[in-house]
Amino acid sequence: MAQFQDGDLDYVVDDLYDMTGFEDEYDNPFAQNEPETNNGSDPLDSDFEDDFESSKSKTDTSALEARNGKDIQGIPWERLNFSRDEYRETRLKQYRNYENLSRSREDLDKECLQIEKGKTFYDFQFNTRLVKSTIVHFQHVRQPLIGRYMMKDAYFILALDNCSPNLNKIKRYNMLKLKQSLNKTKIATSPFISAFKAGWRAAGVALLIWYDRIISEHLEASVAIPLRNLLWATSKHDVYLMQNYSVMHWSSLLRRGKEVLNVAKPIVPTLTHPGLLSQSLSRVQISTMAVKENFLVAGGFQGELICKNLNQPGVAFCTKITTDENAITNAVDVYHNPNGSMRVMTANNDAQVRVFDAENFACLNRFSFNWSVNNTSVSPDGKLVSVLGDSAECLIADAQSGKVVGNLKGHLDYSFASAWHPDGQILATGNQDTTCRLWDIRNLSESVAVIKGRMGAIRAVKFSSDGRFMAMAEPADFVHIFDTKSGYVHGQEIDMFGEIAGISFSPDAEALFVGVSDRTYGSLLEFNRRHYNRYEDSIY
Repeated sequence: MAQFQDGDLDYVVDDLYDMTGFEDEYDNPFAQNEPETNNGSDPLDSDFEDDFESSKSKTDTSALEARNGKDIQGIPWERLNFSRDEYRETRLKQYRNYENLSRSREDLDKECLQIEKGKTFYDFQFNTRLVKSTIVHFQHVRQPLIGRYMMKDAYFILALDNCSPNLNKIKRYNMLKLKQSLNKTKIATSPFISAFKAGWRAAGVALLIWYDRIISEHLEASVAIPLRNLLWATSKHDVYLMQNYSVMHWSSLLRRGKEVLNVAKPIVPTLTHPGLLSQSLSRVQISTMAVKENFLVAGGFQGELICKNLNQPGVAFCTKITTDENAITNAVDVYHNPNGSMRVMTANNDAQVRVFDAENFACLNRFSFNWSVNNTSVSPDGKLVSVLGDSAECLIADAQSGKVVGNLKGHLDYSFASAWHPDGQILATGNQDTTCRLWDIRNLSESVAVIKGRMGAIRAVKFSSDGRFMAMAEPADFVHIFDTKSGYVHGQEIDMFGEIAGISFSPDAEALFVGVSDRTYGSLLEFNRRHYNRYEDSIY
């Protein structure tokens, strides 16, 4: 993971593009003539613009509405200048996956399973925008972000080609100034210009995607890749997720959200005893979280650790577990050791894995590695732990001693996600090389299967509690579900738009939740497991 400086963190929903006020001076050429709203939002914070208002009837989508043709995210494609298929096609063509290690990927596709897509294991049930997942990005402030002139230049090209339906709105621009600004950018050679020959609709889609790509390329060297463990389901009706500086609880029965932890305010631990290294914290920017058995654990971008019992007021324990300048808490895990005692495991950018007692919060163990640790997951029996990080190799270690007992070779880049099958025999690892590899713990010489994503790295991997399904999430747009009984070759693809903050099966495997991060269309998606004979019959 990249390093950062104190105070350089910004929530993507607030500060990433820093374009406040731009919408007042210039109109959006992609918007149709609709009533204007004044919600203080930035047109570049979402790829889609509509007259969004925070009313339940307008923002939520039910299964019945989806069956009747409504977009599951509520995106009004019929009012936009491009169709959903057009936007998806261009986004797939121009999406650029981030890579840390520039290794050849030529033979990777040959290893991957051929997936039979089109299955439906989990049906769409509900989408709400009353709670919105958010993801923290950070950047070095010494490197300026692309600012307003880039989008002005884009409008300028639309005006020159006389293809904007809102050309009259553009005439007031200072064309000479825009020409001078144009020479400072790469927009003159951008791939969307050729799309003008195909008409306004194609050009609009290409420009929108191209602008996203330019932003991504510019931020590449300065923005760390956020991890995606910011959503947890504790039942098929209860979900916990990050929303700005709050951990929110969403009840799918009551259709209501409630704040359970606010980390913007000062946090004072309630548990104190001699030798306990707890300390007060304030304005923590949460990078990862886990919720199990009414116990919430969250990690922060400056090495913070916060532990809270959900059935008790206040925060039981909080501290900074490292003073290293590269201190990010990348992952937290709550598990039981072989004796049944609850433990908390943390993985940090300082190349350390730490184990805490979940009752008295004493630090019981500390394991050191040669690279930043991005993810750990403990096996179902509590004996082994997978250790993944800024290395193409993944490790399996003894969860009690930290001794490495297995080295997994096959990935081509850094790894960020892992999960154990409930039987403890299969480990899944997600990597920036856009694949998830499956490893049989009884023979670690090579992976037993390789599954490829659609366009990006695999940032989250989860198994259902019964072991029947495995879900994996890309950084944006796609969540994949695989039937383990089919040998992982039968798959369902959930296609959406927006960054994915996290995925979580409910403990009974009856529901799957997906957190989508986007200023306008950020939401919580709920899917319910199918139970009827047609699917069972189809596999025999």
